Amino acid sequence: MRTKTFEPDEIADAAMKVFWQRGYAATSVQNLVEGTGLSRSSLYSTFENKQGLYQQALRRYQAVTASNVELLASSGSAKDLIRRLLMRIVEDELNDTHRRGCLVANATLELAGQDEAVAELVAHNFQRLQKALEKLIQRGQESGEVAAKKSPRALARFFVNTMQGLRVLGKGSPPQQRQQCLTEVVDVALDTL
Repeated sequence: MRTKTFEPDEIADAAMKVFWQRGYAATSVQNLVEGTGLSRSSLYSTFENKQGLYQQALRRYQAVTASNVELLASSGSAKDLIRRLLMRIVEDELNDTHRRGCLVANATLELAGQDEAVAELVAHNFQRLQKALEKLIQRGQESGEVAAKKSPRALARFFVNTMQGLRVLGKGSPPQQRQQCLTEVVDVALDTL
């Protein structure tokens, strides 16, 4: 029996790029073969099917978004850190020439309502970000920077929603209006603090 000569995480990362660009439904197994460099049989023996590979790609996407959670845990003003994160998302959208958006937002819109495993992966990603935001907002409340009467959990959910909305708006707004549109949303969102 031959041993695998590839790293499954590297293959999941390559597949993630294919799914991210094309979406789940528009990605064929042939696209995955070309994007990963593996044969169909190797893909199937490692990930069982297209759905299994997609789920693994979503798990790997957490590494892409880990820097956002790390930013929120760093020292500094809560409002400044949230602004930096929102502006990072704006910059991502403005520089995304392929208009890929966020893989988790894409998965939410395309599959989470029909696929329980995808819904769980999406929820985990959102909860991780929400917990980091909630902790930061609590810290901002303790320092007096954020109004204490507001629920940290509700604000954290609001900002997760705002981030995903920025991703969707970034994909759907006209290029000449995109920057103004996205930065206006950031400014209004920060006023809630």
